[in-house]
Amino acid sequence: MNPAIGKTITLPADLLLYTELINPIKRLLSIVIASAVLLALFSTQSLATLELAKQNTEQIDKSAIRKLEQNASPLKSSEVLLAKIYQPGMDVRQFLVSEKFDGVRAVWNGQQFHSRAGNVINAPTWFTKGLPKTPLDGELWLARGKFEALSSAVRKDLPVDEEWRGITYLVFELPEATGIFQTRATRISEIVKKANLPQLKAVAQIRLNDEAALKAKLKQVVALGGEGLMLHKADAPYLTGRSDVLFKLKLRYDAEAKVVGHTPGRGKYKGKLGALEVVTPEGIHFKLGTGFSDAQRENPPKIGSMLTYSYLDKTKLGKPKFASFMRVRNEK
Repeated sequence: MNPAIGKTITLPADLLLYTELINPIKRLLSIVIASAVLLALFSTQSLATLELAKQNTEQIDKSAIRKLEQNASPLKSSEVLLAKIYQPGMDVRQFLVSEKFDGVRAVWNGQQFHSRAGNVINAPTWFTKGLPKTPLDGELWLARGKFEALSSAVRKDLPVDEEWRGITYLVFELPEATGIFQTRATRISEIVKKANLPQLKAVAQIRLNDEAALKAKLKQVVALGGEGLMLHKADAPYLTGRSDVLFKLKLRYDAEAKVVGHTPGRGKYKGKLGALEVVTPEGIHFKLGTGFSDAQRENPPKIGSMLTYSYLDKTKLGKPKFASFMRVRNEK
């Protein structure tokens, strides 16, 4: 019934049939259109997800490759030559003598630098460009009395160009090379000369006739701010580890120890560090109470950290005499 005119309208049978047919089709079309829209959205998101996953995978692969390249064949500390302490009475004429530089030990494997512990030292590209493909062993060095600045520069993951400008690589050994040391020293000079780079230098090796000349040379180096001397047996083959073919001579010696405890300070150091309780690799325990700045006493090296200390001599029991803190070892 139509209320406006008060009459009943009856639809024809064919129109009713058409309405019954078209309504399901409309619903089906609506479902199809909605499904298409959802599928398009899903596909777009899926493609974006797949692309992101691909990028992440590529980044992971590149990172893994870089890590493998960085860790390729480094020489560990046990695979480089380490010095013993010079003892009076040795035949000085058997050795080639050089200055002992207070730098950071660095092994060049032909592609990049590694520390004694085998960790990568990240040098600027311009610094390593042109360096020989021949493996080299030496020290990254800044200047006498500049160890802290040097250490800060070479320990950074991202090297700062300006901090590397004055650094040189001083070469004193050829890893795995044949022949006696005197021959290898000559070869080092030839390699450095051929490279002709300002940042690459061969450590000068000299002969001395006797212990008096050795002591005079030591005094000369120390007076100039140097650390001491190295004596490398001239006829020695290439060796690794701590060996009787290499000795160091200093007015004061240095060694490493592990921090195992803190002793509280007294008097003017009350509330601060009084001394560090340390143990050497040989198992010798002793306290280290001098050589600290006020800042270091307020914030002392953590228990478990490794440090370097200097000493004048050792007792019969192996304890260092007049030991003094130098620095915390901070290898990457």
